[in-house]
Amino acid sequence: MDQKPQILVIGYNENACTPKVYDLAYRVGKRVAEKGALLITGGLGGVMEAASKGCSEAGGLCIGIIPFDDRVKANPYNSVVICTGIGYARNFATAYSADAIVVVGGGAGTLSEMAAAYLKATPMISVAGSGGVAERYAGKPLDERNLVVVQAAKDPEEAVDQAVAAALTRK
Repeated sequence: MDQKPQILVIGYNENACTPKVYDLAYRVGKRVAEKGALLITGGLGGVMEAASKGCSEAGGLCIGIIPFDDRVKANPYNSVVICTGIGYARNFATAYSADAIVVVGGGAGTLSEMAAAYLKATPMISVAGSGGVAERYAGKPLDERNLVVVQAAKDPEEAVDQAVAAALTRK
């Protein structure tokens, strides 16, 4: 059976997600569906909700891996909700489930997911203009080991195209 590429979208939660960033994340999710990939997020608000909404409205499949033990806390656009009950240690579950990652803005929580993915040398692509750790690490590795360089994309569509291409070469 041919498995679809699994693209994780990470970034700002609902407290820091501006309308501009929400739109960027929505476009990322929509493009994931258009490319026939599977969307994974942390299942909550902000960038996670926007990407899930874009993917869902474009007919794609969205998996939300949430830190709680009650799926009613997930955003309504997830096709599937996986309740972990392990708090933000779930960032390892999201990162380790991804073939590639698109970063849209983000703060410390996003950086923890990036760090988990970095340890596995998972390809990461940041969306230009989204701020936060996406901008801070674009074009750079997370540390001196140089395990993977966070690639920069000019827009959400290019980010997803790069992520899907990277995911397909890893299989």
